[in-house]
Amino acid sequence: MEDSLFEDIIDDWFIESLKTYKDLHVYQLEHPTQVIEWTSGKSVCVAGNSSSRNEILELRLPLKLFAEEKKGLCAERDFKVIHGGFSDGPVRRLTHVPGTRILVTNDGLSSDLQLWERGADDSDVVRRTGGIEGRRNVSQTGSRIAAATLSSGQQVLHGSQSDDIVLCDITSGRTVYTIDLSSSDPVSALQCVSDGVFMVCCSNGNVYLSDTRSPAPPLLSPAPPLLSAAPQATDSSVLWWGHVSTGQAQTYQDCRLIRLSSLGQAVITDLRDLQRGVCGAQLEAQNQLCSLDTVCVTWAPALDDCVAVSGLSGSVQIYNTSVWSSDQQQEVQQPMFQHRGHTVTSHSNHLSSQQHSNQESTQNSNHLSSNPSNRILVTAHAWHPSRPCTLLSAASDGSVHVWDWIDQSHASK
Repeated sequence: MEDSLFEDIIDDWFIESLKTYKDLHVYQLEHPTQVIEWTSGKSVCVAGNSSSRNEILELRLPLKLFAEEKKGLCAERDFKVIHGGFSDGPVRRLTHVPGTRILVTNDGLSSDLQLWERGADDSDVVRRTGGIEGRRNVSQTGSRIAAATLSSGQQVLHGSQSDDIVLCDITSGRTVYTIDLSSSDPVSALQCVSDGVFMVCCSNGNVYLSDTRSPAPPLLSPAPPLLSAAPQATDSSVLWWGHVSTGQAQTYQDCRLIRLSSLGQAVITDLRDLQRGVCGAQLEAQNQLCSLDTVCVTWAPALDDCVAVSGLSGSVQIYNTSVWSSDQQQEVQQPMFQHRGHTVTSHSNHLSSQQHSNQESTQNSNHLSSNPSNRILVTAHAWHPSRPCTLLSAASDGSVHVWDWIDQSHASK
């Protein structure tokens, strides 16, 4: 791709951004992160996942993002590191325990958990305080982690397979509850749905709801059938991820479950009837090298009917599920918004480095576009807990973006 074409793409995107974003701020990490975890309404934790020593950082978001009035008078438009520490290994999962300074991590290599504490007001250090031994000595995917709600105390749910999911007390490491499942399927997602109720999503598409207050076995929502128009694929080769909407629900029965496959098939199920899907859609899926750690689907906590999807392409896509069909149409559904900034700014940085190094820009640009290892993929995203259209996203080039997008369906009214 010629430099002039790169410049045209970048210019067009920035002009488009003026119409589609209220705010957009960029931060660059030394190593890419697979985790974005809110610690408050204005701060998040990120951590490197390389094989070497990695930083764990708590970042304060740019204050300009939160200046509802007189934004032009607010000079603070940069991310700021407020706490930091080092991990000897990769950090591929990270969970903040609500109401505490405690962080729980997993390296993706074993089932053990690491415990950390963010420094108090007089310290900016994130320090290791202990660990919790996993039930499995060896894990191919590491443990998923979900923090219990505040009323449940300092507890986390963790495990790598459906038959080793446990709820444990952080302070003592004691097992509080064990989810009794006979299957041993890899887990793609764990989530605390409400006080005492947890969701376990398996890579084969099966989802279990477990209530720690009930002696009854977990409820099963079986994997959705693959669409007949799907490419040549078998149930065993397709991966699934899931998330339950909790932001607007009064009880967990009012929640909805969305499942997304590596083929881009999305299915929504009402928790009152776990045996059938309510509606669904076929989403765009460009990434054919999906793994359990590369795709994420999440409901918006403060915006009705909206979900965000990342990992199937180089963008974060926002979909309005209220227009999805009950017959789970097989035509590709178009997103209501796409954040393409990671790919565009990465190309911009690549172009700038070429110009400064006096290399043959056309030759190197062709190398970039033809080399799959240089393809930029989104590694994580997270909705702001209370701001409807604000998200954070991170990509494989180490970039972290916070962006407040404009809902054109409301803006035009």
